[in-house]
Amino acid sequence: MDDKQALRRTLRKLRAEHAAALPQTTRALLFRRPPGAVMELVPQGAPIGLYHAEADEAPAGAYARFLYEEGYPIALPWFADRQSPMEFRAWSDPFGESDLERGTFNLVQPMADAAPIVPKVLFMPLVGFTERGERLGQGGGHYDRWLADHPGTIAIGLAWDCQLVDSLPTEAHDVPLSAVITPTRLYGPF
Repeated sequence: MDDKQALRRTLRKLRAEHAAALPQTTRALLFRRPPGAVMELVPQGAPIGLYHAEADEAPAGAYARFLYEEGYPIALPWFADRQSPMEFRAWSDPFGESDLERGTFNLVQPMADAAPIVPKVLFMPLVGFTERGERLGQGGGHYDRWLADHPGTIAIGLAWDCQLVDSLPTEAHDVPLSAVITPTRLYGPF
C-alpha cells in the first residue's frame, strides 16, 4: 500500500507539471473526439460515463460534447455523501454546464435531481497506467468498486503520455482497462 501511495504522489506531481506546462491553446486541441478504433468499441446509443476533469487531468469535456452531439446519453459520477457508493447521473448540458454543481469530495457533479444512468462505456481519469491496461487511480477505489458491480462495462482511460509506467503494484480488486488514450497514442483495445 505504501508503494502505491508513493507512486501516486510521484505521478500526480509529474501529471501536474506536465499539464501546467501545456499552453491553453494546445490543451484545447487535445482529446477532441475518441479515436475511430475506440468508437468501434462503443455500441450505438450506449450510455457513456465521463468525468469532469480537474486542472491536471486529461480533459474529457470535448469527448462529452462530441458524444452528446452523436446522440449518446452522457453521465458523470455522482456521490450522495462520502460514505455512499459512486453513481452516475445524467449530464444534459456539456456545452454550458448549467446542470452541474460542486458536490461531495469537492467534485463537479450533476445536480441531485438528475436522472440516474448506468454507463455501458466509461471514460475514466487515472494517475498512472501501463501499456497492458493496468490503471492506478486516485486511491479511493470508487471506479474499481463500480466496475466490479457492473461487469462488462467498457472501461477506457484518458491520460497524458507522462503517466505511462512500466509496471504498477496491482491487487485483485484492480480492474484493468479496455484501452488507454493519450494525446499521441492509443493503447489497446486489450
